[in-house]
Amino acid sequence: MSSCCHTPDPEPTPPCCGGGGDGHDQGSKRRDWLMWVSLVILSFAYFLPLTSLVLPEKAGAFCEAVRELVHLMWWGVALGILAVGLLQYVPQRRIEQWLGSKSNLSGLARSVIAGVVFDVCSHGILLVSMQLYRKGLSLGQTMAFLIASPWNSFSMTLVLIALVGLKWTLIFIAASVVIAFLSGMLFNLLEQRGIVPSNPYREKFESAPDNEPGFWKQIGPELKSPLGWWTILKNAIGESTMIIRWILVGILFAAILRIALDPAVFATWFGPTVGGLALTLLAATLIEVCSEGSSPIAGDLLNRAAAPGNGFAFLMAGVATDYTEILSIKSTMKSWKIAFLLPAITIPQILLIGWILNQAT
Repeated sequence: MSSCCHTPDPEPTPPCCGGGGDGHDQGSKRRDWLMWVSLVILSFAYFLPLTSLVLPEKAGAFCEAVRELVHLMWWGVALGILAVGLLQYVPQRRIEQWLGSKSNLSGLARSVIAGVVFDVCSHGILLVSMQLYRKGLSLGQTMAFLIASPWNSFSMTLVLIALVGLKWTLIFIAASVVIAFLSGMLFNLLEQRGIVPSNPYREKFESAPDNEPGFWKQIGPELKSPLGWWTILKNAIGESTMIIRWILVGILFAAILRIALDPAVFATWFGPTVGGLALTLLAATLIEVCSEGSSPIAGDLLNRAAAPGNGFAFLMAGVATDYTEILSIKSTMKSWKIAFLLPAITIPQILLIGWILNQAT
């Protein structure tokens, strides 16, 4: 039966199947208080409305926000954890074949396309993209995959078509693909020039043997027993812990902010002006919503406020300014510079394209 070190992530700097990011690096056994405190608070908030207790208005609103966010996000996070577990058994050479070389435009384009068609919500895709980085994917490809993904899944595309129509859905997808590709190119350039650190996992995988065991050869023995299934699940959760921590924190903050900021006012306050566009981006930064929650708001901005650029900006803000993603990138890539470059590179593009879309109406 394979153990954690069966997976290709045993470097001394990044964690091996331990997850936990900063709180568990290099074998530390310290409890991750941030994650556990957030989990306890959210658990109480989720289950408290099921009791016969009469809650104060604000407490009830907080619990309702927590339940709504959990219901929107759980399936994407669960699929993301499953994908992370399975990716541990995918040979690095196979990923190279699928997504191409880190240094060419074809590899970047494949990462963007993979992000568009991957049918998982924004928080699930965050888990997958960070695992791909740990599998040796270049910084530019990882960012291109992440930026292209949050609402560009097949299921959410159908939802968006129903909300804003086929024309605007295709325009939004095309604009997001442009931003993802250009951002990936910029991150690759910064990495090549040494402005940001290169992927520390890359060197090991570049020296991986060509006859690396295939996916089924690695995972097959695990699937033959309940203990093997448990090993896959345990390793998947361990690899995802550092991201799950920030997802829990994100839900906690988003629920608090939803009490103070009502998304319904977007259609009244945020019109198709430069100020309205900037305020939309700011509000989307504060109110963290999953892709299922952002699409209806984006549709409302287009249909009721006649501001398609604002709707596009709200959709893209989930990856550009999401504090969950920024903190997760810092935990995985060990660089605040990379984490803050994500909004620095993407926000100007989002604002420019959003302004152009508003002028087109």
